Amino acid sequence: MSLIKVEGIILKETNYSESSKILTLLTKEYGLISVMSKGCRSLKSKLRGVSHKFAYGNFQLNYRENGISTLRSADIKDYFLTILSDIEKISYATYLLELTEQVVKESGAWEVVDLLIASLKKINENYSVKVITNILELKLLDYLGIRPIVDSCSICGSTNNIVTISPEDGGYICKNCLTNQKIYSPKSIKLIRMFFYIDIEKITKLEIHEEIEQQINEFIDEYYDRYAGLYIKSKAFLKNLSKISK
Repeated sequence: MSLIKVEGIILKETNYSESSKILTLLTKEYGLISVMSKGCRSLKSKLRGVSHKFAYGNFQLNYRENGISTLRSADIKDYFLTILSDIEKISYATYLLELTEQVVKESGAWEVVDLLIASLKKINENYSVKVITNILELKLLDYLGIRPIVDSCSICGSTNNIVTISPEDGGYICKNCLTNQKIYSPKSIKLIRMFFYIDIEKITKLEIHEEIEQQINEFIDEYYDRYAGLYIKSKAFLKNLSKISK
């Protein structure tokens, strides 16, 4: 066991015994770590306020490489309080925590923590929660190795006369290769490509028409269903939430 300091975010919290929790911590230095927060559910515990999902900061741990580490202390940079005060924001953000955890488990690419933190900060600053979610979903496809082709036609490789994007065919479709694929709007096609390249931290304006937003989300949902092979419990809740809000 060694004493280490890591920067990360708590993805999950599970009650353990009468007074403790086991935390799933995604860190920049070691990836996913299971952490015991002893006695944190006690009113007098110094760990009580720092042992919650979404807490992002620096954590000091007694680290076990192949076991459960122990939380010693934490200096929290952000609790994302705006997210935690809004049911829609917290629902989407919870999905992003679960999605990121699954991607890290599948790919081993724990550097995605930076993308997650940047996304949560934008949601916390009241940028569109649905659009930020879609941007992160698309970027994570790179780490899963299933990124759609958005620089040329996915069938013939042409960069000219792109008319739609197809989940079935894995990306852009040009006029010559178009058969019976669904037609997405030119704006949706361009934005899907742009989302792969945009720096989330540098976003200052994000205004997208609701119809375009729905098309992009529809493409991403179908693409994940076809190729990702991930089961994320909170995704079903999001779909129900979207139906209620319509």
